[in-house]
Amino acid sequence: MADEPIEVRSAGRVRTLVLNRPAALNACTGAMLLQLREALESAAADSSVRCVVITGAGRAFCAGQDLSDPLVAPEEGKPAKDLGPMLTDFYNPLLRLLRELPVPTIAAVNGVAAGSGANLALSCDFVLASEKASFIQAFAKIGLAPDSGGTWLLPRLVGRARALQLAMLGDKLSAADAAAMGLIARCLPEAALMPEAEILAAKLADMPTRALVETRRAMDAALLTGYADALDAEAQLQSRLGGGADYSEGVAAFQQKRPPVFTDR
Repeated sequence: MADEPIEVRSAGRVRTLVLNRPAALNACTGAMLLQLREALESAAADSSVRCVVITGAGRAFCAGQDLSDPLVAPEEGKPAKDLGPMLTDFYNPLLRLLRELPVPTIAAVNGVAAGSGANLALSCDFVLASEKASFIQAFAKIGLAPDSGGTWLLPRLVGRARALQLAMLGDKLSAADAAAMGLIARCLPEAALMPEAEILAAKLADMPTRALVETRRAMDAALLTGYADALDAEAQLQSRLGGGADYSEGVAAFQQKRPPVFTDR
């Protein structure tokens, strides 16, 4: 797997996907994005997987799109490249899949996360970052606007004013500052990043997977609806979850004062 752009590791019920182009700071190519999508599809289809972790090899998480990729690289004397297909054919299907994955997701950001790499991380349910990591909305530096979900994610995570500041100025944001403003969950010492990600992944794998995923979906949907509609959606959601094995197991474990063993997915 050393030469593959995505390295897949499995440990118990946790699947770890490593962005594996360290010499290029794990910058994305079309081939890499397709392989990452395939790895996520495999995790989604494997009932033994109950949490997915995404991290980077080497000193970066992901430097964003590889601008030397023929799919996006300008060519002198030729018509300008249409960048839309790179998003519609490669990024958007991947990010939709990640956002709808039937298990919780963790980004373990070990170094710089720039452009689409930053927004890939922010699309995960939990973002843990090394104190040496940084986040950069680098799009404006090359005459572009945020993509890979950035226009949706940023204002919802940190508010319009901070989102515009991050997107328009493209300044480097430290992991500590990202955690302080609520952009990510936690900033950790470098040596603690992967151990803490593994602890969190194991905890999530023991929890009621279906309920966790439905919580993600419900919160995303509630951002686009009114309070009364959210109340109605919660009632419908509890009707579905209440019919699952995890609810019966959770109540039984509570009454019997023992750890629950959840199985729904």
